[in-house]
Amino acid sequence: MSAIHSLRHHPPPLLNNSKIHCQKSKNDVAFEEKKSVSVDYDSGQHHVSTRLTGVRKADLQKRYRLKVAGDRFQKDLTLSQVVQKILELNAKYDDVEYVLNHWIGRFARKNFPYLIKELTQRGELEHSMLVFSWMKLQKNYCARSDIYNMLIRLHARHNCTDQARGLFFEMQEWRCKPDSETYNALINAHGRTRQWRWAMNIMEYMLREAIPPSRSTYNNLINACGSSGNWREALNICKKMTENGVGPDLVTHNIVLSAYKTGGQYSKALSYFELMKGTNIRPDTTTLNIVIYCFLKLGQYEKAIDIFSSMRKKTSECQPDIVTYTTMIHLYSVSGQIENCKSVFSIMLAEGLKPNIVSYNALVGAFASHGMSEEALSVFNQIKASGFRPDVVSYTSLLNSYGRSKQPEKAKEVFNLMKKAKLKPNVVTFNALIDAYGSNGLLVEAVDILRKMEQDGIQPNIVSISTLLTACGRCGRKVNIDTVLSAAKMRGIKLNTVACNSAIGSYMNVGEYEKAVALYKSMIKMKVALDSVTYTVLISGCCKMSKYDEALEFFADMMDRKISLTKEVYSSVICAYSKQGRVTEAESIFNMMKMAGCCPDIITYTTMLHAYSAAECWEKISALLHEMEESKIQPDTIACSALMRAFNKGGNPAQVLTLADFMKEREIPFNDTVFFEMISACSLLRDWRTINNLLKLMEPSLSITSVGLLNQLLHVTGKSGKIESMMKLFFKIIASGAEINFDTYSIMLKNLLAVGNWRKYIEVLEWMEDAGVHPSLGMYHDILSYAQKGGGAEYAVIIQGKIESLRRNCGKQILTAKV
Repeated sequence: MSAIHSLRHHPPPLLNNSKIHCQKSKNDVAFEEKKSVSVDYDSGQHHVSTRLTGVRKADLQKRYRLKVAGDRFQKDLTLSQVVQKILELNAKYDDVEYVLNHWIGRFARKNFPYLIKELTQRGELEHSMLVFSWMKLQKNYCARSDIYNMLIRLHARHNCTDQARGLFFEMQEWRCKPDSETYNALINAHGRTRQWRWAMNIMEYMLREAIPPSRSTYNNLINACGSSGNWREALNICKKMTENGVGPDLVTHNIVLSAYKTGGQYSKALSYFELMKGTNIRPDTTTLNIVIYCFLKLGQYEKAIDIFSSMRKKTSECQPDIVTYTTMIHLYSVSGQIENCKSVFSIMLAEGLKPNIVSYNALVGAFASHGMSEEALSVFNQIKASGFRPDVVSYTSLLNSYGRSKQPEKAKEVFNLMKKAKLKPNVVTFNALIDAYGSNGLLVEAVDILRKMEQDGIQPNIVSISTLLTACGRCGRKVNIDTVLSAAKMRGIKLNTVACNSAIGSYMNVGEYEKAVALYKSMIKMKVALDSVTYTVLISGCCKMSKYDEALEFFADMMDRKISLTKEVYSSVICAYSKQGRVTEAESIFNMMKMAGCCPDIITYTTMLHAYSAAECWEKISALLHEMEESKIQPDTIACSALMRAFNKGGNPAQVLTLADFMKEREIPFNDTVFFEMISACSLLRDWRTINNLLKLMEPSLSITSVGLLNQLLHVTGKSGKIESMMKLFFKIIASGAEINFDTYSIMLKNLLAVGNWRKYIEVLEWMEDAGVHPSLGMYHDILSYAQKGGGAEYAVIIQGKIESLRRNCGKQILTAKV
């Protein structure tokens, strides 16, 4: 601001050091705005326009009327007509001066401010500056502050700060003294471009000129600081404003709230809102929009929804606008309530609000975050149908939807379509495409995208590196993790907390415990912040690798550093204690979790169920199930299978079948573990009818059923004495193409021997030889023992012959016995 401090007043070159005093217009009607309305009933649209006559030929002095008399090129146009003709011209190629030089009204200087006003109100920057340049060349031009103020405000709207500052210097050269409106406009211009220090200096210069700042001045200055994220300075200015006797209004409060929001101080914004309630100033829609956004960022979704619901009431003074609905779409997306995203968008349309491109992008992004590519594509097409042009955010969200729905090739097609639309992909777009390939195990393609990104002149950032590191962990590539870290170092990309967490998680996924710990120690050495995610991946990774003591050491370190514990950490620590048989410690952590206000989820409850089951604490399992019901947490498939296992071990198989009925009512899917426990329960209860029903239910999916479950089915069926049913089930298993193993044949042989069906026993041994599964010596010993003890001499000879035949076929030495 040294230029402002050293500013000197120079005489205007065209005024010869003389001041021009503009007289007041005697023709007030000339500058009265007249409104005209046109209605198109077919399209249901109406257009309101204003007309301004201005000073015309009849109102000019006689010498000017005589000057243009007889010149057919001189046009007696109204101000509105001149403005319309100027706007129809191309500012770069057409001659704007031609229209102005043939306008009779140019001889009346009173027309100039209104001409500039009409152009600036329409936001036409280039046309306005051309007219202003022409205006200064006219002999009857009189420099006026209001003209400069209008032009400075126009440049502020277009974020042309340097040009606005140039006009400020120029007006003083033309001996126009800046007033409060001038300073307000200039401060606003710097605030829009986040040059808050310039705005502060302009305010100081204004005070030195003895121009008292108005409420608008303070608001513009607060906004300049707040929009730059400098919320502390914004708050200081607000305090000075009150001390100087200028009370804050609603606009001031909204600007301060916005400053907190921009600076990420969401809790402070809500506290300020509570203070605001104690004043006589009522919040408006803008205020509540900021409050909803802060609740969203703090994860307090219910409070945000309550405010939104109160705004939608007919009696509410603050009706929701486009920003409100867009924020709510984002809220429901983050909270996983995707159906509500659609409902909010539909309500917005029903309320007669026309969505903008930001609203459409929010809905596409909501579908994309849940991998709903078809729905995202549908909204993307709606954008084009509504007359909007999809932007980079639209294409990036659609691309992300295909990546999350495991369609990386379609994501690449969207990327190519984006380029055809002459939109340049940004770093976020490339990162989304890298993730699309990396998350689907296509690491080579993901790396190629990174190279393509650099070829296009876009430098990878830390998100790119983090995405690749995560992909390496998913693909199980140990070497590539080190390669990506080296690539980041070569490019000068410093690893932050997120990137280090991704690398540690990838190392843990591929079993590189030492490297993960080494990176963890380097984070401490390099003073990279450790967060809850860091310890979550370390503790859970140790549990997966059965390093329970190490997991508990990391937990102790996390507690010492006073890092907030997450549900994942609690669940992992409970798992570590339960695997070591330390149920008391696991229960203590579970209670600590609840006391800390961290509500257990289904994973935590399932972990505790396994802990109690391993310790055979059957009564505590029942109490835990009751607690889940009170907390309205519905067990999932894994939790139900854990409960069933506990019921079977605890000698309460009837509860297993009751739980199965509960799963059917709640439509909880069954898996192989659930079927296994149900079959075991039926076996204990000797409930063969239920087993038959289960067989019918499982028959269509035998081909994908695990071999362990199939063996359990054969065992229970044979144990019931229904050998024919067992054999039929075996044939169905073979016909379905399901996998069978040595244990499958062993179960069948034991059941056949139990009922004395030695012929079928020998036949199954032959099936084993045909399938390439060689019988064990024990299987031959069993049938020989049966022949010796209870088969009788006649059957013993036949059995001996069959066994000798099998022995010759398989070439094995079988111990024979005399019969």
